[in-house]
Amino acid sequence: MDDAVYRCEGLTEKDIALLRKIENDMAIVADISRADLLIYGLLSPARAVVVAQAKPHSISPIHAKPILGRTVTAAEEPLVLRTLRLGRPSRGSRGLIANGAPIVQEVYPIRNDEGKVIAALSIETNLIEHERHRRRSKVFQWAVRRLQAMLLQGELAGVEDLSPFGEHDGILVVDRDGRIRYVSGIATNLYRKVGYLDSLLGKPISSLETGDGSLVSAALKERRCIEREMQVGDRIWIKKAIPLTPGEYGLNGLSRLLPLPSPRLRLPGVMLTVHDETEERRKERELKVKSAMIQEIHHRVKNNLQVIAALLRLQSRRTKSEEARRALLEGVHRILSVAVVHDFLSQQEAGVINIRDVSQHIINQTRRSIMYPEKRIHLTLEGPNVYLPAQKATACALVINELLQNAVEHGYERKPGGTISVKLRDEGDRVVISVEDDGQGLPEGFSLGHLDSLGLQIVQTLVRDDLKGEFELEDGDGVRAIVAFPKHK
Repeated sequence: MDDAVYRCEGLTEKDIALLRKIENDMAIVADISRADLLIYGLLSPARAVVVAQAKPHSISPIHAKPILGRTVTAAEEPLVLRTLRLGRPSRGSRGLIANGAPIVQEVYPIRNDEGKVIAALSIETNLIEHERHRRRSKVFQWAVRRLQAMLLQGELAGVEDLSPFGEHDGILVVDRDGRIRYVSGIATNLYRKVGYLDSLLGKPISSLETGDGSLVSAALKERRCIEREMQVGDRIWIKKAIPLTPGEYGLNGLSRLLPLPSPRLRLPGVMLTVHDETEERRKERELKVKSAMIQEIHHRVKNNLQVIAALLRLQSRRTKSEEARRALLEGVHRILSVAVVHDFLSQQEAGVINIRDVSQHIINQTRRSIMYPEKRIHLTLEGPNVYLPAQKATACALVINELLQNAVEHGYERKPGGTISVKLRDEGDRVVISVEDDGQGLPEGFSLGHLDSLGLQIVQTLVRDDLKGEFELEDGDGVRAIVAFPKHK
């Protein structure tokens, strides 16, 4: 609820608590009414403010963007100001256009326990949907009116436990005797899929072998909304039972708009909604299977890369050429840096990788494999968690590996040791990775444009082609390698 409610005239904490209760219950009413619901508070005799808003999931909303806190005058919202001042329901059409049709607006006073008007509820829908509703069953129209009236009076209970109502959900209305008085077209089609080919109108809800009878009874007994998942044949249904309390047909004086369909419907009943979850669950299962297969593939790729690395390491021990041995070991580290990414991908469903975790693994790997015992070189990692897609994470792993190897192998040839730091920086849309050492610095005449180092050539290629970023080396008290790239390019 918007903080503007505290600036509204004459509202007590109890009044605001009632408005919050109504706000929490508005979503399902907006869905079933196929209308936008707004609560207006009175700022002054000529100005009101929107303090709560609910948009329907069952139809395109009139107010697609949030309008909480919007202040209106009597010229802009005459029906709202009239209802707030006089405490009378108002109805009319507005010149505004929603989806190509004028807006029909009904405004009702919200009263506290003492009968004082504390706010107004505006129910807004486009003219086309309004005319469709007028042509629906009078029983359904009554049920919607009762639902709206219960909302105004704060009588809905358990609404917070309900999932949203969708445009493809079916609706049934059951009277106090448990007989089905209304079935929407969507509900008719849903029940036909499970074998109920004849009309359901007039049948006892308990005669259906779908668990509806027990759900309706529970909602009436507990006097609160209940949602259950049920297996009906080969279908998975999500059902909501909303008890409709006894009351007048219309809302606060507007009952004359529609004739009462039956005296029985002045007594308790239940609105039952049905959502077929079968297809969504099937897709979820397919996605889980695909995800598991992809994870298994990453696991096998990681294992294969580790086997290749082990073979290359074994070969390096057998070769007599120091140059060949060094080249083989460099290849081992490159392969293992890629294996680290596949290891992470094999352990999680999401295709995003935390580069900090990858960096830590590469640092540990570097400590174990290429650190010279006589050199006291410390490796550190600084910076926050940075999450990147798998492709960028793989490129980053290779870049960090190459820069670390380069710093370890060339930064301390004439020094007994020092510290190499991998630093990560998340700048929102951009990531900066730096590898800094306090070694001997760049050799004289060094230029990134004329490289003999395969490792730095690999870094340049990965940063330019895969990361779409920039790479630079800064010389000073050691070397600072900086890689900067966009997250989503």
